[in-house]
Amino acid sequence: MIDYLLQARNISIGYKIGKQRKIVLSNINLLSNQKQTIAMIGENGVGKSTLLRTIAGLQSIINGDLLINNKNIANYKQHEIAKLISYVSTSNNNLPNLTVSELISLGRFPHTNWIGKLEHEDKKIINNSLELTEINHLLNKKITEISDGEKQRVMIARAFTQNTDIIILDEPTAFLDLANKHHLSFIINKLSKEENKLVIFSTHDLNIAIKYADIIWLMLEDKIIVGAPEDLILNNHFSNIFKNKKVKFDNFNADFCFDKKIINSINIVNNTDSEVHLHWTKKAVERIGYQVDQNANAQIIITKETDFFWKLNYNNKTEICTTIQELIYLMKDKN
Repeated sequence: MIDYLLQARNISIGYKIGKQRKIVLSNINLLSNQKQTIAMIGENGVGKSTLLRTIAGLQSIINGDLLINNKNIANYKQHEIAKLISYVSTSNNNLPNLTVSELISLGRFPHTNWIGKLEHEDKKIINNSLELTEINHLLNKKITEISDGEKQRVMIARAFTQNTDIIILDEPTAFLDLANKHHLSFIINKLSKEENKLVIFSTHDLNIAIKYADIIWLMLEDKIIVGAPEDLILNNHFSNIFKNKKVKFDNFNADFCFDKKIINSINIVNNTDSEVHLHWTKKAVERIGYQVDQNANAQIIITKETDFFWKLNYNNKTEICTTIQELIYLMKDKN
């Protein structure tokens, strides 16, 4: 029998409105263990933050049992939960009077003595968190002096210094640029594997979830679908996210797209060894409504001499383009 770190047994989650309880989702059953990175995705308002806060012990369960190390979370004292679970939201990093070093050190508060003195082991854990999150160069800066991406790494470093088995992150990549989204997601996955942690994070970025998560919790209005990203793709589960029937999930490219009207067909011939040029040429023509068909009369020939160029053969006329932008401009002009 497997001893799971986290078990949700038929739990119902929600919140209070006055004296009434509003149930967001019922009959939730989840099993998770260490060395896992779990991404939770779903539409706005479906209850992602409510579930994360419930697992973190910040909201009470309405029904069912939530077990941490086979013990009901309701039977833990608050200081015990602080040694088991750390939680980071997108709204708790505005602490203008603290330096990065001071904020990260606060992560050791559940483990220090009553005066908060840092011992050798505390400092060792702090240094390890700094290395994992790559923020040694920020230690003496105020929180207000660093970028949003750096703030998120600092908050994750603080959570790691708390040295909990479970780390919960509510939309850690929100408001970050593309490079920082991937950098932070890589760090999250690395932390899980190298430090034997269970990391659960919510995100609206499906590409991030597919690329960096071991397991995805796909949260719908009436249930949670659990599985490896690849299994959810192969079983066509991501199509359930949007009610808008014009938005479809492309199982091959693992991304969402609009159902576009096909305006014409074109054949693409690659006379080079560059699969990258072929791939992005195909993407470009599909974006403007063309279907790639090897039997089509119209033709694009990808060629390279000194540089790459594209030959567009259309209605017995050949035109040369040196960029995809030129090619697309000409093709739009044909329809």
